[in-house]
Amino acid sequence: MTSDVTLEAAYATCRRLNARYGRSYYLATRMLPAWKRPSVHALYGFARWCDEIVDDLASSLSPEQRADALDTFGRSALDGSSQHHAAVALRDTMGRWGIPAAHVEAFLRSMRMDLTVSSYKTYDDLLEYVHGSAAVIGLQMLPVLEPVVPLAVAAPYAADLGIAFQLTNFLRDVGEDLRRDRVYLPLEDLDAFGVTVEQLQAGVVDARFRRLMAFEIARTREIYRTAALGIRLLHPTSRRCISLALQLYGGILDEIERADHQVLDRRVSVRPLRRAAALLRV
Repeated sequence: MTSDVTLEAAYATCRRLNARYGRSYYLATRMLPAWKRPSVHALYGFARWCDEIVDDLASSLSPEQRADALDTFGRSALDGSSQHHAAVALRDTMGRWGIPAAHVEAFLRSMRMDLTVSSYKTYDDLLEYVHGSAAVIGLQMLPVLEPVVPLAVAAPYAADLGIAFQLTNFLRDVGEDLRRDRVYLPLEDLDAFGVTVEQLQAGVVDARFRRLMAFEIARTREIYRTAALGIRLLHPTSRRCISLALQLYGGILDEIERADHQVLDRRVSVRPLRRAAALLRV
């Protein structure tokens, strides 16, 4: 590829995107050896830029036009023709670590779903979306984390890690997603606890909603427990990174409970003191 974009500049842009939009994720990357961090930043930067294309509410583009823009960006990133910093860094990272294009293509498919699908009837339906939006992110990360076992052995744990992170984001961002006309809580779960989408839109946090959130939090914590078993399969230089990420993202669930499940009108986050304590523990 002939390009005026240097790899140094491309990776620096991705690092800034990571530091600005993914604070917990970025803090965890600081536990990796310095030479591994740019690859993780590249994976995050590409995903974040795709998210920007899909969720740019200030854009005058229609959903169809945004889908076309996403397809063009993704295709040009994979074929090496894009000059965008996130695309250049992604392509270099994929080459360095042998990351399959199929993982990126699965991610792009889920991003396109956000332009046409606003809710998911069942948990299994949601997991189809989450496979591309999150599980494959864990699979993209896995070669960089250098498992000490065959990739196929560590892959289920990496996928679960991505799923747990994504489900945590959904629970934290219920109100924010509603303002984008999206509901990532399975509709069958809402029905089971007597909660309606109209109630969510009205910002009603009552006993039914709290029971729903408690159920979703417990299910997500179970996935964290499974994902944590995979840490021992990683190279020692990667274990602290994932351990910290698990503590920080898992801490978001604790903060949702601490806020009495008030997530419809605010975005909870892990308190600085808790972040510092987690950092010291690892």
